[in-house]
Amino acid sequence: MKNYIFLFLTVFYFLSTSAQAERPNILVFYVDDLRAELGCYGSETAITPNIDKLASEGVMFNKAYTQQAICGPSRMSTLTGLRPESLGIYSIFTPFRKIHKNVISMPQLFKANGYKTVSIGKVYHHGHDDKESWTNFYEKEPNSYLKPDNLALIEKLKKQGKKSVKGPAYEDADVEDEAYKDGRVSKYAIETLHKIKDDKFLMFVGLSKPHLPFNAPKKYWDLHNKDNFKIPSRKKPEDAYRLALTNWGELRGYYGIPKEGDLDDDLTQTLIHGYHASVSFIDAQIGKIMNTLEKLDLRKNTMVIFMSDHGYKIGEYGAWCKHSNLEIDVRVPLIISRETGYKHRVIGKSSDALVENVDIFPTLVELCGLQDPKSEGRSLLSVIDNPKKRWDKVATSVFARGKKIMGCTATDGEWRYTEWRNSQTNEVLQAELYEHKNSLLSYVNLSGNIKYKKVEKRMKMLLEKQFPRDKPFLQNDIPR
Repeated sequence: MKNYIFLFLTVFYFLSTSAQAERPNILVFYVDDLRAELGCYGSETAITPNIDKLASEGVMFNKAYTQQAICGPSRMSTLTGLRPESLGIYSIFTPFRKIHKNVISMPQLFKANGYKTVSIGKVYHHGHDDKESWTNFYEKEPNSYLKPDNLALIEKLKKQGKKSVKGPAYEDADVEDEAYKDGRVSKYAIETLHKIKDDKFLMFVGLSKPHLPFNAPKKYWDLHNKDNFKIPSRKKPEDAYRLALTNWGELRGYYGIPKEGDLDDDLTQTLIHGYHASVSFIDAQIGKIMNTLEKLDLRKNTMVIFMSDHGYKIGEYGAWCKHSNLEIDVRVPLIISRETGYKHRVIGKSSDALVENVDIFPTLVELCGLQDPKSEGRSLLSVIDNPKKRWDKVATSVFARGKKIMGCTATDGEWRYTEWRNSQTNEVLQAELYEHKNSLLSYVNLSGNIKYKKVEKRMKMLLEKQFPRDKPFLQNDIPR
């Protein structure tokens, strides 16, 4: 009997360690404020050769969506597999672990299963949030200016007693990549890969650009010609809810940006130029890290995910930044490239499946054969293996306007339906229906139009399945 038990334990140990050995590594590039404005997505102005190469090595999702178009809640949602309305956190002011002590996060689960879990740069919005779940943790750094004139300006503003000091909205110092923080992020990532190359790892590389300020080395500005950037239409959607757009205060806080009104054409072009330079900057960092993955012979057993926390406006609708339920703010780029050693690997394909950032956690759980914690997403492995597979009928997002008003929105990939509700009573204050069959932008709210009555009814049913009228929105935000 003892010999039988010994044999059983030996076989069990062999099988479990074999399964552990077969589990792949995961590398996630998590980019801040990046819309699907990339070469691989058909942009005529983006210069992103390294991201484009990654797309050619995997599956590019054309209809991927975030759960809220703001950093904090969207990142919590990705890292827990739970939607913002389930976490009850809708602002950037509430840390995840301040409210949720027992929710199992992605790094927490992988760490418990023998993985080295690595956070470099901006992963959670709050730098120390969930810190115990990471085996390797590199603090995110503040925004940096390098030009002497800008440094002098910031000191001058501080001496004037400004409470929140922000320099200009862009900078193009003639420096090496590592002088700015995303260059240092790639440096730390490369150094860490050398240290953990013999371990199983889950590594998140959080790249801060193209978040404001659009600060990037001059050589990336020089890749682009400012005159080639067209001024977007400043037309706002007709009959939109009064709070559908914001006054983009995030940009207005920077020096040299008018406190009200539209930007002039020259400043608009400069900022669009800066956004593109910032994207090219992070593209170069991704190339360096991917080259290291290849040189260390890790690519054969590493799934690579490239994603953004939400979309972004660079002048469309006469608006800037994110903070809305509009298509351009909730649609995100998503590329997933399986490990090169995977025998059924699909490369260079695109998928029109409706997928969401909340799907990433269950995807990785299935990939690595872990026990699935409570999740509100769905594993995308079958779609990655078959990009033409029919998938979800709807993707949903939210955006709160304070504690009293909640915007909830749903897309079927062609239409976007949004209801602005009273957060406590769920009374519908106003609805919006936009067509997006051929464009990210839509300028006419078709809600109530008799011609689209059937479309609106169908979209309303899809929305209310996720946001039932008899269920109030959970509110866990800490008052400021």
